[in-house]
Amino acid sequence: MAGRTKLRALAALTAALALLTAGACGDDDDGGGGGGGEGAKVALLLPETKTTRYEEQDRPNFERRVKELCNDCEVIYANADQDPAKQQQQAEAAITEGAKVIVISAVDVKSAAAIVERAKQSDVAVIAYGRLIPDADIDYYVSIDPFKVGQQQARVQMEATQNEGIDSPRVVMINGAPTDSNAKPYKDGARDVLEKEGAQIVKSFDTPDWSPDKAQQEMEQSITSLGNDGFDAVYVANDGMAGGAIAALKGAQIDPATRFVTGQDAELAAIQRILIGEQLMSVYQPIIDIAETAAELAVPVAQGEKPPANLAKDKVDNGAKQVPSVLLDTIAIQNDNIESTVVKDGFLDVGEICTGKYTEACKEAGLQ
Repeated sequence: MAGRTKLRALAALTAALALLTAGACGDDDDGGGGGGGEGAKVALLLPETKTTRYEEQDRPNFERRVKELCNDCEVIYANADQDPAKQQQQAEAAITEGAKVIVISAVDVKSAAAIVERAKQSDVAVIAYGRLIPDADIDYYVSIDPFKVGQQQARVQMEATQNEGIDSPRVVMINGAPTDSNAKPYKDGARDVLEKEGAQIVKSFDTPDWSPDKAQQEMEQSITSLGNDGFDAVYVANDGMAGGAIAALKGAQIDPATRFVTGQDAELAAIQRILIGEQLMSVYQPIIDIAETAAELAVPVAQGEKPPANLAKDKVDNGAKQVPSVLLDTIAIQNDNIESTVVKDGFLDVGEICTGKYTEACKEAGLQ
């Protein structure tokens, strides 16, 4: 935490110096162009709304941090609702509106290369947010390590099955959208652990759009095909889809607590399901840090400056180059560390978690 504070302070100082420099230059000219200036525009393009984090966490935390660093900067925001063509249009509009940098979580990472190419034609920088864009000249990448996330999920799941005395557990896998560059490494990381632990993968799905509804259908198909007793665990790549899978289990009169359902994103509904035992775990991405870090890169770039040199200290090969990157650690969330993670960090509030039927479970978990 101390390291992150120092980085933020350095980013703020860099932005402040950039503002002073921009102001000084303004006194010497007739107000002509050149550089981003203190009123620089930053575009934030997010992929969809089915995953609640984007509108509830990523956007507000990014916008807040931009304003903290540069009060006169403008954030041009758009959400593509899982439509690659729409995201292309939103990028074009942002460039036309004068954005100096585009921060993008791509709907389709392959087709997003065209957005990067178009941005470069207009001397607009591109920061890949959460999802790596392959074979493209992106300037920075901010995310987590998706392979390690898949491993985290599977390790917690295998430990739970072992604690119940289940040897060679039979696992249904409900993976993310194939258009998301993170979906395959999530799956690969999970399979790495599952196979080493002797698990049998009896069904596996790549779920379009990360759709909870489609995940529910996939789980229903699995139950029909395998029978209620034909699987021991359900690996699910994120919380939204976990909700769909759990709905299918309950619809088939299967207690979700007996199937060790995984998730990711620490969504409110998932945390509540963990408290009452319906979901085994989630993965807490430091979304506030991810959003703030992206802003700390974007603001100086938009102003024609360089971000702090030690901010993007990692390198990730996207096929075109070694991209300067920030890769942040994730935490496996279970019943016993909700308070010390998502609550302590201000990601979720006890008041919104501990309502109605979750009140008693909150007391047992020490949240009230």
